[in-house]
Amino acid sequence: MDRLLAPVPLPGISRHCSRPVRSGACQPGDWWRVAVLRYGASEPDDGMWMSELPLVGLAAQISDLHANPALLRDEPRDIELHDFFMADVLAGDWRPLAEQARNLLRGHAGRLGIHGPFWGLDISSPDPEVQAIVARRMDQALDVCACLEASQMVIHSPYTLWDHHTLDHFAWRSAYDWIIANCHACLRPAVERAEALGVTLVIENVQDKDPDIRADLVRSFGSHAVALSVDTGHAHFMNGIAHAPPVDFFIRRAGDLLQHVHLHDGDGCADRHWPIGDGSIPWKAVFRALGEAPKMPRLILELSDKAGIPASIARLQELGLAR
Repeated sequence: MDRLLAPVPLPGISRHCSRPVRSGACQPGDWWRVAVLRYGASEPDDGMWMSELPLVGLAAQISDLHANPALLRDEPRDIELHDFFMADVLAGDWRPLAEQARNLLRGHAGRLGIHGPFWGLDISSPDPEVQAIVARRMDQALDVCACLEASQMVIHSPYTLWDHHTLDHFAWRSAYDWIIANCHACLRPAVERAEALGVTLVIENVQDKDPDIRADLVRSFGSHAVALSVDTGHAHFMNGIAHAPPVDFFIRRAGDLLQHVHLHDGDGCADRHWPIGDGSIPWKAVFRALGEAPKMPRLILELSDKAGIPASIARLQELGLAR
């Protein structure tokens, strides 16, 4: 333990950074990983990467929170509402539903977000008429954010497995640029409005095999209102069926763009949304990567069966990873 508290500095590497000191861009915990790989040092015990266990939030519908009020009482957990992504809701009178949410969450100290529209919406569509529909649905969802004072909205990545294996067929990365241009046509009005509202659009991996491709899209907007989300189950699914990198690599590669994480387990064969511990995701590795992040992202349990939320929180506590 003494060696953990006062390690010998590594040649050319700062105490808290695996990169050269002159780079000025370091991540807490990196120096130990370099020591393990290059110098044979012992890695710290699990739980040493974070001084305090992070607080997990939850994704739910308003009816779920009504049925399980204890979920709002134990801690000021972040909430992600899943009532406002269907087209019929957004195109209809959603305000009574939003008023229910406001009444239910009155006095709740956790941050609030929503899952934005995604069913049938391709944010990279080249069709101007489809782009107009996508822009309208995003604007309607931002109306909900404004009403609820929600500060995050999750949207889905446009990238597919076909893209991963085919985009480089076209010269000079022209296909990559084409997708980004189409995304700007769909999302630019939403990004500008999100900036004004103080909402961050977080782009979640779905069929992404490359952990970095969404980062290029996020950076292309040059806006603080666009960031990355990592969905652990989706990443594990792509790892299982398409040999994508493991989940913790997705976390690390997001870097300082990461502001949101969906937590759920799976078997790598389908998009299961199982409780934590019911699948095969290596959670210690995932939370080790989270502990290295410049800032802890919003952590949201996104389970198909909301009855599994308390057990998932308990499992993370047992592992010494989160509370």
